[in-house]
Amino acid sequence: MKINLTLHFTRILSKSYKVARHDFRAFAMTADMESDNNWRGVPLTEIWGAQSPWGAPEFPLVAPAFNHTVLYHIPSSGCVPGDRPPKPQNGQDKWDHDFVRMPCSNQSLYPVEDSSGETHLKKRWGLIQSALWKPIRNSRELAEAILSYNTQFKNTWKFRALHKLFDEHLEEEESQYFFDVTLPEIAKLALELPKLIQSPIPLLKQHKNRSISLSQQQISSLLANAFFCTFPRRNSTKKSSEYASFPHINFNTLYETSGSDSILEKLKCLCHYFRRVCTKAPVGAVTFSRRSVPPRRCPVWSQSTASLAAVPLHVAAGGTIEDSDGLVQMDFANKYLGGGVLGYGCVQEEIRFVICPELLVSMLFTEVLRPNEALMIIGCERYSKYSGYGSSFQWAGDHCDATPLDSSSRRRVCVLAVDALPYANAALQYRPPAILRELNKAWVGFTFYSEDQPTSTQYPGVATGNWGCGAFGGTPQLKTLIQLMACAEARRPMAYYTFNDVGIRDEFVNIYNLLARYNVTVGQLYQLIARFCTTDVRKGNLHGFIQHALKNGQVPTCQEWTRPDASVPSTPDTGTAPASGQPNPAESSRHTTEVEKMEISDILDVNEIELSESLKKELLKQSPDMFSQEDTDSQETQLLNYCESVSKSTSTDVKKMASSSTKMAASNSKSLTTDLFEEMNKLDQSNGKLNLSKSHTNILDESVKSTNDSTDTSEKSEQSKSDPSSEMKRKMAKKITDYFSKKAI
Repeated sequence: MKINLTLHFTRILSKSYKVARHDFRAFAMTADMESDNNWRGVPLTEIWGAQSPWGAPEFPLVAPAFNHTVLYHIPSSGCVPGDRPPKPQNGQDKWDHDFVRMPCSNQSLYPVEDSSGETHLKKRWGLIQSALWKPIRNSRELAEAILSYNTQFKNTWKFRALHKLFDEHLEEEESQYFFDVTLPEIAKLALELPKLIQSPIPLLKQHKNRSISLSQQQISSLLANAFFCTFPRRNSTKKSSEYASFPHINFNTLYETSGSDSILEKLKCLCHYFRRVCTKAPVGAVTFSRRSVPPRRCPVWSQSTASLAAVPLHVAAGGTIEDSDGLVQMDFANKYLGGGVLGYGCVQEEIRFVICPELLVSMLFTEVLRPNEALMIIGCERYSKYSGYGSSFQWAGDHCDATPLDSSSRRRVCVLAVDALPYANAALQYRPPAILRELNKAWVGFTFYSEDQPTSTQYPGVATGNWGCGAFGGTPQLKTLIQLMACAEARRPMAYYTFNDVGIRDEFVNIYNLLARYNVTVGQLYQLIARFCTTDVRKGNLHGFIQHALKNGQVPTCQEWTRPDASVPSTPDTGTAPASGQPNPAESSRHTTEVEKMEISDILDVNEIELSESLKKELLKQSPDMFSQEDTDSQETQLLNYCESVSKSTSTDVKKMASSSTKMAASNSKSLTTDLFEEMNKLDQSNGKLNLSKSHTNILDESVKSTNDSTDTSEKSEQSKSDPSSEMKRKMAKKITDYFSKKAI
């Protein structure tokens, strides 16, 4: 009987709607014939794009370039030997705002008081060497060694979790083995830093597309230094400190916690990692890539004609993201990478970072992510098994990672860090700027290493789940649709894991079936969600609202609208609803206002809104809070409220601008100028490219940003007082001259 129903359902879909018949046939059959009630949709082979996870396309190989720093030597053949760690790349130490300040730098000085009470500056690396060369027999001697080169914290750092781990939690034999065998090797690994890393490590700053590749051995040395809290200028919690916009990296924040069971289990994962890498040095490499897309380059969601039914979808109640071999594995990130991993946090991101500790090194050089940015990490190895979640988390023993290596000696593991907005009140997620922000954020991540304008499915697919839900306050009803829309626009397949929640699985499959049945596009779904946002979302049901609208013929059509200064076609795409779902003209008129609000807020979204100087300074002062989400909630809510107020106050001006023929002509002229500079930019970057799909920057942006990055605070204040127009004209004229005098390579 089930087979007959399946065939009947397939015939209906294939006759009535212009969608790939293969996708629906696979989905319907697996949904009906599944016996263990575990997964629904297409099989994983449709998500891999191959018959095995390792048959999926590889990501671009490691190649040094102007925006890809490789800290190890790559032979002329391009292939790194996989039987030994690669040699470090030679370079010169840099001590400035654009590079990691290394503890072994000759410019890393520390005040030391002599016997007469006078203070002298000494090289901090010498103090670190003296402390770590001495025998350390217990946790108190370890604390004393760390404080010897962090003397200003002698009265504040108590190392409670560290003492509890070795004094109470571990067996006496385990503790003794750690201090007799493992710890001396960790100290040796930390002190090898000047030999293993000989080139400066650039910071992955905001607004920049940049990559860093390190060997696993180099990463282990950096993490050994984080274990001993040696990184300078990274311990301050002041909002005005140099690294306030970066995550914490020294492990002191983890040692300072109360030492709950889950925190002690995290410490066990890290100790096990060091035991492994000290026993046998890892030989692979890891690449960290930051992607930034200007808001004007993001999709105009209300106009998208991408079909939701074209997304190959696999929804499973069982399984985990980290076990999804061959797929792009989502990290439900904090905007400060790692979240509470070096604090009290122990949920999805924190667990992934302690079972794959090489991810932790991203916290050393990755500035807080902006709403239009994402980070991809290729090549991390898993060292630990685990059980539980949150307070029930436990280390479950050694894990032997059998993932094969690519030609650059990286494990074929791809972790995508994408941060969702946190909400103290779930209703806030239905604000138009918040929805737009999440759509753009997911799309930026999902289009990593994909074609500029894909016309076919981009493999491998994305392994994701309840992103932004749980502790962040989002709801699966909305977040599933946002990720589905982003995948449809990016042409990526999706494997969705509900973490043993069968209800979420079935609800997602049902709404997907409904959207496919009516051949709904991304733009149409976007406008349906916009309508729902104008209702009382606390009492409503998003999926029920969509179902009612579709069944009553209230399918919206894409409206003509042009984003100012956006690199999108001037003629908007038009979504066409099926005959059975033509929109009611009265309904369309009634809902015009809320759709316009969504589109106006698209111009003034949180990605590119110009904040007042006072608010900008206040937001920049915020240092990462690894212990709660309260500060993050207030910051994001403040930003959204500000965005909404600006949107309302300027909506009239925006509409006038859109209707003015004179301003449209000026906009067209500006578009031509932008095209010229983009062509110049392509020639500038022809000698080396970050392995991303495209640069996503233009010359005007880069000239301003590079000036800002290379100017200190005092210079910025003076610069803001002067008229920038003459300076900008001079730079533009010079750029054009350089462009036309440049010879083809």
